[in-house]
Amino acid sequence: MKLSILFGGASFEHEISIVSAITLKEKLHNFDLNFIFCDGDHSFYLIDASAMKATTFSKGNHKKMPLLTLSNGGFVQKSMFSSTEYKSVVLNLIHGADGEDGTIASLLDFYNIRYIGPRTDASIFSYDKRYTKYFCEARGIGTLPFETQGVNEHKNLSLEYPIIVKPASLGSSIGVSIVKDESALDYALDTAFEYDTNVLMESFIEGVKEYNLAGFYADGKFHFSIVEEPHKEEFLDFEKKYMDFSRVEQVLKADISEELEAKLHASFEKVYSGMFEGALIRCDFFVINNQVYLNEINPIPGSMANYLFQDFPAAIELLALSLPNKTRPKVTYEYIHSISSAKGK
Repeated sequence: MKLSILFGGASFEHEISIVSAITLKEKLHNFDLNFIFCDGDHSFYLIDASAMKATTFSKGNHKKMPLLTLSNGGFVQKSMFSSTEYKSVVLNLIHGADGEDGTIASLLDFYNIRYIGPRTDASIFSYDKRYTKYFCEARGIGTLPFETQGVNEHKNLSLEYPIIVKPASLGSSIGVSIVKDESALDYALDTAFEYDTNVLMESFIEGVKEYNLAGFYADGKFHFSIVEEPHKEEFLDFEKKYMDFSRVEQVLKADISEELEAKLHASFEKVYSGMFEGALIRCDFFVINNQVYLNEINPIPGSMANYLFQDFPAAIELLALSLPNKTRPKVTYEYIHSISSAKGK
């Protein structure tokens, strides 16, 4: 199967995206893959598979490779006398800004390019953690108590310590701090505001049970990964997540009851249905007193959460064959023609 991996982007998670793309080269080696790199200046390059190494990008060697442009249905490599089209399904693997904020989704939709990934509306509600909270409230999905604050606001915090402070629109634990008392709050806010003009503050519950579940909707039904219980410290910092995104070996299934697994599936479906069709997402859940709470939606999880699926290539192929169709209205100019005819012109 042909598939184009789109990665990079102008984002704090640019390097994470490169790691994910290199990982998928190994996991999807039976696919006919193209690798399309979006540089920080929003230029697109066709990367030879043999050059899919981190140093290719850190040394700027990608700029010696073919430059691509967009056209209806796909990407195009133009030369002086000819052009080559790349019109396979695109897998959006750009983490953070550009890839998860709706920019790339809108661009691909505009050019009528079929792609695996969150659509624009899904991106908006999952990229900004504040909007994720509002989305959960509207759908009756449990979440932990939270407060928000803008860079120019000064609020009295009503949450009890400890709390976790996060930039509203960043992943990979960038700018995240755990605050155990008021004396450390200002520093944590300053750290988060280096990356975003808005922050989210949540109750931090030590030792809480956490479970990760990935999945997608295709062929008329939901397809779930195994449920993982991640073993980690207070939280994964950027360096640990950077290494974590290169995982290829399947992890062990969490030792949980069928009842809890069913609750996690039901919560996932509430998040996904009518919003994330066309995407493979991962939801991170907390379980407190046997109740499920959504911690985070990962609309483009690191390395597409390949390590959670028993047959990841089959999952990607199934999803690629079940993408939603975006219908464009047909432009006919009937209104203009009718007016012109009425005026005799």
